[in-house]
Amino acid sequence: MTEHHRIAIVGSGFAGLGAAIRLKQGGIEDFIVLERGEDIGGTWNFNTYPGCQCDIPSHLYSFSFAPNPSWSRTYSKQPEIWEYLRRTSREHGINAHVRLNCTVTEASWDQTTELWRIKTSSGELTAEVLIAGAGPLSEPKLPQIPGIDSFAGAMFHSAEWDHEHSLKGERVAVIGTGASSIQFVPHIQREVQKLHLFQRTPPWVVRHSDRKTSRLERWLYRTFPPAQRAVRAAVYFSRELFVLALMHPREGNLPERVAERHLHKQVSDPELRAKLKPNYRIGCKRILISNDYYPALAQPNVEVVTEGISEIRPHSIVSSDGVEREVDAIILGTGFHVTDMPVAKWIRGREGKTLAETWDGSAEAYLGSTIAGFPNLFMLVGPNTGLGHNSIVFMIESQLNYLMECLRFSDNSGMDVWETRENVQRAFNDRLQRELEGSVWTSGGCQSWYLDANRRNTTVWPGFTWRYRRRLRKFSPADYRLHARRAAPPAEIPAAANEPALVS
Repeated sequence: MTEHHRIAIVGSGFAGLGAAIRLKQGGIEDFIVLERGEDIGGTWNFNTYPGCQCDIPSHLYSFSFAPNPSWSRTYSKQPEIWEYLRRTSREHGINAHVRLNCTVTEASWDQTTELWRIKTSSGELTAEVLIAGAGPLSEPKLPQIPGIDSFAGAMFHSAEWDHEHSLKGERVAVIGTGASSIQFVPHIQREVQKLHLFQRTPPWVVRHSDRKTSRLERWLYRTFPPAQRAVRAAVYFSRELFVLALMHPREGNLPERVAERHLHKQVSDPELRAKLKPNYRIGCKRILISNDYYPALAQPNVEVVTEGISEIRPHSIVSSDGVEREVDAIILGTGFHVTDMPVAKWIRGREGKTLAETWDGSAEAYLGSTIAGFPNLFMLVGPNTGLGHNSIVFMIESQLNYLMECLRFSDNSGMDVWETRENVQRAFNDRLQRELEGSVWTSGGCQSWYLDANRRNTTVWPGFTWRYRRRLRKFSPADYRLHARRAAPPAEIPAAANEPALVS
């Protein structure tokens, strides 16, 4: 008998765990969390590179319903965030619902039974509702460079860091200058013999305000929780104001001057400074924060290469100007599949087409959450829910509020099959794209991962995040095709046969 659950959740990062916790708080116990990794945590389990740290303040980059008064820093590092997620999962009783080392290979809507049929590396199951919480920063993106497969030395992506390989005394090439690279480059620069940083486009970098939290602060937050909530609110609203400079680039002059001052203060060499100064508006690409990136690049064992890469050979990299540089290791800081998210390739909807085929290069959803042609599918951190200024956890919690409203309506009405209307989804996305016109993400003069293959911004939410939360405050039945399931779902299988692998 095929294993069946009311709800199947894919992924156990902030999105998947948040969904599981909210379900449990809402009295729903029949759900399973499918996690491909050996432990929960998603991005914060897989990314273990040196210096890995969140660029959103700790008090905001956490669940509002699970505050942590004991953050050791104002911007938390990977081990502490990962432990926060693991602890939160334990405290809310989620571990018993998690199946580890379980990779989803296909999820197809069965129009006859009106269930999701899910194939995994651990077997098959069915579910009435599928929640896709894999996240956009889950699949490393590898560069397509001639000869890359011929390289004989160590080569790995920042999200798959090889901790067994020592870089001490080696000649190392780093390809890419994104958010991960600016964190690990200062760490490895200290131990390598030579570091060649291949930069396609320089990022805007601003000063990092990270610091250790004091014992007094932690005591205050533990004994008087409203103080921490007040700090969280203050951080949220201060960051929310920055969106004005992103939506109206003319307002970005001040942030650019601040970033340029940071560059001039930390880099004295005019030639290097010229290489590191962006020629596009701030915010067009992700704004990065660091106090040690620029000083690391100014060290004598570092070379910033702005020419493109024409070829990789077994022991070297050849740039477009013909210069060959011998290297012992290559580290890929080349980001993730965001606009072409891998989840789109294995989810099939009502007509048998995958999300990727349906989207044809430009992802779209209604409220970033539900998708026409894909009944009972709820996507967390879906199209146009990303941010350039605030915490994605705020967006996730907004979606979870909407998810619970949807499930409550389904329970109360008996309409347990729901699907977004095409015209509603189209009208929502047409308006969204109009609001993005003139923003720094579409007219800032750069090529970023915010834009898809069709040069359409399918990543970022336009404007204030409180507008998004307000929009998702209530479930509107009129926006959906609704009906009761024609066939009764399978009976529950015995608990012993359904017991998932527990998280330690």
